[in-house]
Amino acid sequence: MTQDRAIADTVIAIIAEQAVRDPAQIAPADSLQELGIDSMGVVECIFAIEETFDVTVPFNANNPEAGSFDISTVGSVIAEVEKLVAEQRS
Repeated sequence: MTQDRAIADTVIAIIAEQAVRDPAQIAPADSLQELGIDSMGVVECIFAIEETFDVTVPFNANNPEAGSFDISTVGSVIAEVEKLVAEQRS
């Protein structure tokens, strides 16, 4: 398994836990809102991502649009985490 696939699978598992769904039911095009994740759930996802990947997510929970971490879809969250992990390695 590639590192990016492992990241994607882990992010999907984190999101699936918050959405109370099987990870197999989560698609990259799904929005967190469509999955039933509210703002508190988003914050929980962010904390889990930070802890799991040992990164700091640049996210303003009070104004997500002002943050530079795109949470519009599962795929965008995966892409953002991949960027953070790559930055951490360099």
